[in-house]
Amino acid sequence: MSKKSGGQKIGRDAATGRFIPVSEAQRRKKTAVVETVKKPTVKQK
Repeated sequence: MSKKSGGQKIGRDAATGRFIPVSEAQRRKKTAVVETVKKPTVKQK
């Protein structure tokens, strides 16, 4: 079995689209979102 990584969590302001700390995004639930960014996989030749 392979272990799946969830990715890195980032915070984003919903109005402006700017990145903010995750802790602030969790505090401002109405105007911010927490997104998960997955790492791109490297294809081997």
